[in-house]
Amino acid sequence: MQDLDIAKNVLKKNSCTLVIVKNGGVVYETNSPGIQGLLTAIEKIGKEMNGSTVADKIVGEAAAQLCAYSHVNEVFAMTLSLCGKNVLKKNNIRYEYENLVPNILNFKKTDLCPFEKLVAECSNPAEAYERLKQLV
Repeated sequence: MQDLDIAKNVLKKNSCTLVIVKNGGVVYETNSPGIQGLLTAIEKIGKEMNGSTVADKIVGEAAAQLCAYSHVNEVFAMTLSLCGKNVLKKNNIRYEYENLVPNILNFKKTDLCPFEKLVAECSNPAEAYERLKQLV
């Protein structure tokens, strides 16, 4: 079974928010809401993310920038935003998704997600990572 299939299965079976798989094994999984899971993964497993596969419930521009920053190989999103898709494409990260949406909204669904707003003006993934790390 390939990493992408493993990541998708674990995400759905374990009701996780984020799963990271590399070389056929799960290296990280969490139920942390929002962008926190990816930020914690970067802190805990760092370079292990290089070449890994990420399965995430929601991937917007912020999550896509963190995946690019971490040199992730491929991404599966249950919900992917158009901006997130563009970031993945620009950084040559393979991706699959179940639902494509125009934007990722805040929890109340009244405005854009604050993390999406924060990274909208970032020129590269490293800048996005620094901004997100400071906010969280």
